Amino acid sequence: MFPFSDFKIIATTLSLVLGVLSYIPYIRSMVLRQTTPHPYTWLIWSITTGTAAVGGWYGGGGYGVLLLALWSVLTFLVFLLSFKYGTKNITKGDVTLLVLALLAILVWWQLNAPLLSILMVTAIDAFGYVPTIRKVLEEPWSESLASWFLFTVTALIGLVALAQYNFLTVVYLAMSATLNTIVISICLFRRQKIKKPTIAVT
Repeated sequence: MFPFSDFKIIATTLSLVLGVLSYIPYIRSMVLRQTTPHPYTWLIWSITTGTAAVGGWYGGGGYGVLLLALWSVLTFLVFLLSFKYGTKNITKGDVTLLVLALLAILVWWQLNAPLLSILMVTAIDAFGYVPTIRKVLEEPWSESLASWFLFTVTALIGLVALAQYNFLTVVYLAMSATLNTIVISICLFRRQKIKKPTIAVT
């Protein structure tokens, strides 16, 4: 019978490989001016993903938490690149949301309650999707569906790779997979309504 620990190691390795591969087409499409990430979304995610990795480790997530650590580095890279390649479609509502999210992060860092902390980081991370969701409603061709699909698959494999399953370890990855799917669905739906630009992602 296949050892359970070996299965977890394989799942962790696969999630890490896919984690890197999912960002390659995304960054490439950014450089080609096809994908225009929203910098506020990626800034929020850079902070929350790194802290969620620490929380997952303390929750007993084991090597499966390595995916979150990898994501935090790659997410921060996209945030830095968004200064040059990101969208200029930024509203006052986006600015307000960013300020509220950053204030919430300051409060969250002061918490000494793991359960409340993971709930808060998950909520903040979910708010980070809002600027991107608003953007793709208006510009559904401005995101790489291939990368978002890989983001979702990677999160699901990351769930499988966890050493322990509890609220601390599961909720963040489950939320990511769910909201990634929503972004994909919105893009697919809106692309039926909005004509494809001359230069666009596939």
